[in-house]
Amino acid sequence: MDLILYNGNIITIDANYPKAEAISITGDRIAFVGKNEEVFDLKVSSTEIIDLKSKTVVPGFNDSHMHLLSYAISLEMADLNAIASIDDLIKNVRIFIEEKNIPEGQWIQGRGWNQERFFEKRMPTRHDLDKISQKHPIVLARTCGHVCAANTMALAECGILESPPSVDGGSIDVEDDGTPTGILRENAMQLIYRLIPPPDKCKIKDMISKAAKDCLRAGLTSIQTDDFGAAKSDFKDILDAYFELERENRLPLRVSEQVLLPEMAKLEDFLKLGLKTRDGGDFFKIGPLKLLTDGSLGARTAALSEPYEDDKKTSGIAIYTQEELNRLVEKAHMNGMQVACHAIGDRAMEMVFEAYGNAIKKYPREDPRFRIIHCQITTKEILDKFKKYNVIADIQPIFVSSDLLIVEERVGKQRAECSYNWKSLLERGVHVAAGSDSPVESFNPLWGIYAAVTRKTLGGIPETGWLPGQKLSVEQAVYLFTMGSAYCTYEENIKGSITPGKLADLVVLSEDIFGMPPDEIKNVQVEKTFVGGKLQYERN
Repeated sequence: MDLILYNGNIITIDANYPKAEAISITGDRIAFVGKNEEVFDLKVSSTEIIDLKSKTVVPGFNDSHMHLLSYAISLEMADLNAIASIDDLIKNVRIFIEEKNIPEGQWIQGRGWNQERFFEKRMPTRHDLDKISQKHPIVLARTCGHVCAANTMALAECGILESPPSVDGGSIDVEDDGTPTGILRENAMQLIYRLIPPPDKCKIKDMISKAAKDCLRAGLTSIQTDDFGAAKSDFKDILDAYFELERENRLPLRVSEQVLLPEMAKLEDFLKLGLKTRDGGDFFKIGPLKLLTDGSLGARTAALSEPYEDDKKTSGIAIYTQEELNRLVEKAHMNGMQVACHAIGDRAMEMVFEAYGNAIKKYPREDPRFRIIHCQITTKEILDKFKKYNVIADIQPIFVSSDLLIVEERVGKQRAECSYNWKSLLERGVHVAAGSDSPVESFNPLWGIYAAVTRKTLGGIPETGWLPGQKLSVEQAVYLFTMGSAYCTYEENIKGSITPGKLADLVVLSEDIFGMPPDEIKNVQVEKTFVGGKLQYERN
């Protein structure tokens, strides 16, 4: 027996033994869960003993969908998340250039702006960004990552200032004279980002290691991350970086890679490597094929079946035709890959369901565990289809806190009432998992749990919560961030609950989130994070 944790308020998320006082660990596995007096019978001379001092312990949190490498890269960009106006954006990026002493001609990147928080209530244009600098190419991504703003120099460098092209699965906003405004959406963003030199493999490894430590501080012991689109590197370099980090024992938490391969040629290149979903080791595994089928609600690029309420000229952007989506899903499915599709709008979800149904009909396979990531603007028919097709709903509860102020404005009251309906999915018996979509939102799972339970902004509004009938219990919300996410990766038998035989991935919390007022959950701190029985983080 290597480690004993005792005198705790241990919430196991195991229906057979929901609450305990003590845990014993041998190697990287949980050996015993039970009472204080029982656990000490297992002690040997070399056993380490930790008094939990009545602190609450839960299974290690598992983020079902995030972008770890994008988060790591964002740490080196201008941080625009707290910007309240375009004037502030201009000042912030100017200061960033000065403090970093960035030479003229070198690319300036930033991320996090949101026009809904701006005093001006509009997106920044190239003319705004030109006030920052006309001697640096500048590109600033919106918080959602589905829209960017570029200055005139950046547009000129990528050759689209004089004659902006049409882009499949994307668009370039133009002024009355046909000149680009500086706003590029979805696939059009690649016209700029492809010019920015990617980091090399050594740099990628360093960034991943640094970002992983931040995740441990938040109590994350497993993450499911989409990284291929982050650094514009060859996806093989990113795979190599992770495999090398695992071999070098430099991955302190468990990673499942959601392989973003948006084109058939890239998918075929990946399949030639002989890899498929669930291949890998204890700390790095291949996850599903990840496909982006639409954009974001905030950018009005989520694909809706009817026009946006606040912009009748658009219904969003579907990245693929139905035929293109069917081919990609079918190719992955017939080659042993799980598939997870980003779909926010109802039109995008209907396309995904059709693609999944087509693949199953042509190539029946037991337990494919198809997933839809985000699934925000739903209808009752779509909610029913999750159960009919046995599709996992991979949700981001923190989106409720961020989006509740704009949902009705974007889609109208009637469509809004059937959106972000997490409880309705659970009531239908749908498998639901929870993540953050970081760096779009914070990967702090306690903020996600708070959002799922209160249906409020982080500032505490509205007082009764938005669509309060969709509130989850704390137990339900924690389940989504543990067992729900483990189910996504076929790992519900080895993680997600504090059960003998499972991996000893545990989190010690500063307070009891199950017994406190829900509004206070967002303030709870992670005291300790154990991965495989090893203490990987301890709060000072």
